Amino acid sequence: MIEHDTIELLRECDAGIQMGIEAIDEVKEYATAEDLRNKLNGFQGEYSELQREMQSLLHEYNDEGKDPNPLAESMSWLKTKTTLAMKKSDAAIADLMTDGCNMGVKSLNKYLNQYKAADDRAKDFAKRLINLSERQLEGLRQYL
Repeated sequence: MIEHDTIELLRECDAGIQMGIEAIDEVKEYATAEDLRNKLNGFQGEYSELQREMQSLLHEYNDEGKDPNPLAESMSWLKTKTTLAMKKSDAAIADLMTDGCNMGVKSLNKYLNQYKAADDRAKDFAKRLINLSERQLEGLRQYL
């Protein structure tokens, strides 16, 4: 049970990291404030670093990870494109990104509770990912 829960938690973290990287890719070109672009690039770098670490952990369990849910990806892409087509602003970007971060924090906490038997490394990794999303939320509030 420990290994199963560990792998499932890591898979969900993997999907969340991919969503975070893709979301930033979709919005950063629209940012007008240089400091916002820098923040987005910094957060994307942190997600990429976590992704490399995640791949190493998954490799230990002979697992390929998990792609994000295609429906969630499609809905996120559609919401982003629609919102930015109507209003290209740093506030719109911050609004989209904070919504995504909040959903990520909520989902990861749900998975931490669902996969209670996961090993401590997987739980710590999920908590680090939650922390990154929470720091991202804090960093984006000034643009709302």
